[in-house]
Amino acid sequence: MTTGPTTAPLARFKVIDLTRVRAGPTAVRQLADWGADVIKIEAPEGDAGLGGERHGPDFQNLHRNKRSLTLNLKAPEGLAVLKRLVAQADVVVENFRPDVKFRLGVDYESLKAINPRIVYASISGFGQDGPYRDRPGFDQIAQGMGGLMSITGEPGRGPMRVGIPVADLTAGIFAAMGILIALLEREQSGEGQWVKSSLLGAQISMLDFQAARWTIGGEVPGQAGNNHPTSIPTGVFATADGHINIAAAGDDIFRRLCKALGAEHLATDPLYATGQARSDNRDQLNETIEAVTRGRSSADWIEALNKAGVPSGPIYRMNEVFADPQVKHLAMTRTVPQTVLGNVEVIGQPIELSRTPWSIRSATPEPGEHTDAVLGELGYSAREIAALHAAKVV
Repeated sequence: MTTGPTTAPLARFKVIDLTRVRAGPTAVRQLADWGADVIKIEAPEGDAGLGGERHGPDFQNLHRNKRSLTLNLKAPEGLAVLKRLVAQADVVVENFRPDVKFRLGVDYESLKAINPRIVYASISGFGQDGPYRDRPGFDQIAQGMGGLMSITGEPGRGPMRVGIPVADLTAGIFAAMGILIALLEREQSGEGQWVKSSLLGAQISMLDFQAARWTIGGEVPGQAGNNHPTSIPTGVFATADGHINIAAAGDDIFRRLCKALGAEHLATDPLYATGQARSDNRDQLNETIEAVTRGRSSADWIEALNKAGVPSGPIYRMNEVFADPQVKHLAMTRTVPQTVLGNVEVIGQPIELSRTPWSIRSATPEPGEHTDAVLGELGYSAREIAALHAAKVV
């Protein structure tokens, strides 16, 4: 079942999705939501649960806007089907371990021989070559090796992972960006190319200024808990009925904060008057601020601080996020009917285009839901399709 517009900015592109778990499907989701015709290739026997429960929230949120074709790539007939698909496709996305695609005969050079215009994207744990090439890659491993866990959490309490699979997600988003760049370049050269991203590379890139503190400044960043490591005071502060975030980076905003707190003297106190002083005396400053914020409710402080030009906001639980009026205004979710589950509400794209919006056109398909239709589009007859079913190729 489908909903939303029938045309979209990427509608002219056909994508063959060989991915599973998260990083690869995240890349493909970026293309699918903007209208690409995505055909998800699935093993007839399933993926042994690696992608999670098919009718669970995670899988349903990841695989919308796709058609499903079951295909045994280890069978010569299955590989022949894939090659016929590739001849008509624009993009192939895979996240096998680097050696697997070569064993299956679905590596870039093999598929490029069929279609020189193909844009082939590979997402791996550690890269397509190098000493860790053949290691299995998972998000938490990349968070640790990429340095994120050493700067997350409270000092003295050991390394801490973040609450989302950030390496998986960003490796997928970066891969989607690379695919779009390659498609743009193809308009000039007429040729496709191999796009590569990795969980480890994505995680290191996302460290951003924290990594630059080492590469440029020679400083090894540590954990800072809920405090911002360099912009002070920025962190979590207790109120009369909970906690709020306050971000008072820079001298001007710090002065505004002091005025809003009724503590203007703090702005000229030598302990806090400069950025370096505030860094040196962060804990004492935070305690002083919190002694004031505990006197009023979170809602009162958020209203007063934002009115004074000091960034401040609530700290929501997930149900509260989606009840917020600004979140509702952003229309970050869409409801779509799913064959087994009925209506499901999925998380959308954070980007808006004025003329050609993203859309949720269909829910996550059932395994092989579109097998016969896709094979028919490729020119297989009803008899040939029946034979492929009988041989368990599809």
